[in-house]
Amino acid sequence: METIIYPLIGGILIGLSSSTMLGGIGRITGISGILGSSLAKISRENLWRYTFLIGLLLGGLLMKIFAPQFFDYTLEASSPVVIIAGVLVGFGTRLGSGCTSGHGVCGMARMAKRSFLATITFILFGMITVFFKGVLS
Repeated sequence: METIIYPLIGGILIGLSSSTMLGGIGRITGISGILGSSLAKISRENLWRYTFLIGLLLGGLLMKIFAPQFFDYTLEASSPVVIIAGVLVGFGTRLGSGCTSGHGVCGMARMAKRSFLATITFILFGMITVFFKGVLS
């Protein structure tokens, strides 16, 4: 039952927080855009971005303290592979003008054509990756 409930609750919370951010301050909750903009120029104008990012980190820390079972996993890849994957994700995020959360949750909700295309591309390449991982394993 937990395998259904936790992702459902997480999805609902992501949708609510994205809607609250857009309706409350008129900003899109695309994490890569928030992070990139906050690092590009340090200013008072970015205060909401810093607060948002600190909230993400504090939320993760609180989960680690009060629900450590959610962090009970092991990576099946070496550190260099994880680092290379992270760099590739960052490159893809810049190339695609946003990350999966920005396009999939926020962009599609706003009916943005490029977000539909980006999300379809994410899903398609995810399926291709899973297929080849299965074939090569």
